[in-house]
Amino acid sequence: MTPNTPTPGQLDLGANVVEGGTRFRVWAPNARRVEVVLERPSGEERHALTRDDDGYDEGVVTGARAGDRYRYALDGGQPFPDPASRSQPEGPHGASEIVDPGGYRWQDAGWKGLGPDGLVIYELHVGTFTPEGTFDAVLPRLADLKALGVTAIEIMPVAEFPGRRNWGYDGVDLYAPSSAYGGPEGLRRLVDAAHAIGLGVLLDAVYNHFGPDGNYLRVYAGAYFTDRHTTPWGDAINYDGPESEHVRHFVLQNVGYWLHEYHLDGLRLDATHAIVDTSKRHLLSEIAAIVHGLPDRRAVVIAEDHRNLVDQIKPAELGGLGLDGVWADDFHHALRTYLTGEREAYYANYTGLLEDVATAIEQGFLFQGQKRPATGELRGTRVTDEPARAFVFCTENHDQVGNRAMGERLAHLIDRERYLVASAVLLLAPETIMLFQGQEFAASSPFQFFTEHNPELGRLVTEGRRKEFAGFASFADPKRREQIPDPQAESTFKNSVLDWGERERHAEVYALYRTLLGLRQTDPVLRHQDRKSTRARALTDDLLAIRRWHDGGERLLLAHFGDQSVTVDAGMLKVLGLDGAAGWSRLYATPNAALPDSPTELASLTIPPRSAVLLAR
Repeated sequence: MTPNTPTPGQLDLGANVVEGGTRFRVWAPNARRVEVVLERPSGEERHALTRDDDGYDEGVVTGARAGDRYRYALDGGQPFPDPASRSQPEGPHGASEIVDPGGYRWQDAGWKGLGPDGLVIYELHVGTFTPEGTFDAVLPRLADLKALGVTAIEIMPVAEFPGRRNWGYDGVDLYAPSSAYGGPEGLRRLVDAAHAIGLGVLLDAVYNHFGPDGNYLRVYAGAYFTDRHTTPWGDAINYDGPESEHVRHFVLQNVGYWLHEYHLDGLRLDATHAIVDTSKRHLLSEIAAIVHGLPDRRAVVIAEDHRNLVDQIKPAELGGLGLDGVWADDFHHALRTYLTGEREAYYANYTGLLEDVATAIEQGFLFQGQKRPATGELRGTRVTDEPARAFVFCTENHDQVGNRAMGERLAHLIDRERYLVASAVLLLAPETIMLFQGQEFAASSPFQFFTEHNPELGRLVTEGRRKEFAGFASFADPKRREQIPDPQAESTFKNSVLDWGERERHAEVYALYRTLLGLRQTDPVLRHQDRKSTRARALTDDLLAIRRWHDGGERLLLAHFGDQSVTVDAGMLKVLGLDGAAGWSRLYATPNAALPDSPTELASLTIPPRSAVLLAR
């Protein structure tokens, strides 16, 4: 039987405070008998639950209140944490804690949510964003992000994970904000403070796998997983097999939980290519419906997916999944291969030419059904009239930095002048843009892969991390692989913590980001996100032009990465569709672009090496 459909905003799993006590509800088909085990000063206190018609064990325990610790015991055996625990104060192996979401007094009644237009997303990892590494420590930086031009922060996964250091993708308690970061109340304070100054908050949610350490789901129900499909992490989550309705309910309740109990403004869905679902209605479609179904405010849902599937961002009424956006990695990969010359792994599918960057800017995706040169596999579907806002562009994110052996950022791989030019290209593209923490001031700290697993699992993680780079030429030597930072070492984590003093020391970088993000919000042409009124062309091997127009106004970015000056000529203007060369004024130029404020003739304008200029008319 299908689980009860929850009232919007009402969680029907886990421990829910009611008048006089707490209602407990859990899906545990592996057991014939389920007890809730309360921790009391005098010892354990056990209360039997009753199986309902939907196959869930439930019951109200009088006197159980917020702050009490509990577990579930199956058939009289060892007690385990609640799969839907709202809080795990002692980590994933400890007792669950009863939380009353009504105990927090929200101050954001006037907040109307977040729509997909004009988004500037800032991805951050709570543990390394500040030296303190907590939700509360983020609060003093929120005003800085708002002033920078960010419209929403995107928090990397916060579900309870083993240890005190983790990227978050080893989370095992989907409903429990990490105790290492400050738990449920800390996350609520962060969201409330963000809304108070006009910042949205998105959460990176992981529905493609569960972490290995502290994952007790199989104790309760083997049907959480299926061997009918596999993922990089092993058996897939069971979204389409026998008893999958209960698994879907567990996840879909989690979606609504974040939106209602934490007032979040949307979700970034991790690696949706690994969410295997052959059901009549795909899980992602149901997630989108929940996100867009809030009665009093707007929210967004964005997928990370490398397949370039346009159906994901098509509206549901047109047969799509109805997501607001998808990470469009082609832009990053094309620009990265041009800037660095890297051609290993998935970079082998890119030419390293600026033409690819221009195509990605104009069309959102570069691969739209073509074969990948390195593998011969077909990738992508055809882009038609999908809006620019549906494609999320970046030059850094946690994957593209942290999945490198040493965790180098783009600013570590190229010179400062070309970094500024690349940043201008990102910030002036019409697509939705996302920044990764610290890139706005060219942070010197890497973002390395770190964990704090138990010794045995930790040893395997360290060995696996180093082994995965054996196929790269620069790490073919085993001695060289030994230099890859140990994920288990505390130093690896500490290396990744931002140094906020660099914002002042790298002032010219920060100034570029703040200026151009300001123009994205205030300039009548640049704030209009429309691919149809955008033309991007590689005018030479090293000169990229982005022309945008709206309501009679025009903007032209000339981004020159080369080592020699280049002069604009009439042929270049023709390629851009420009019918005249006069009437332009300078809106912005990178520090080494010594150009007049009002160039008299665009057709004879000389662009200095490694510089960018934004013109308007």
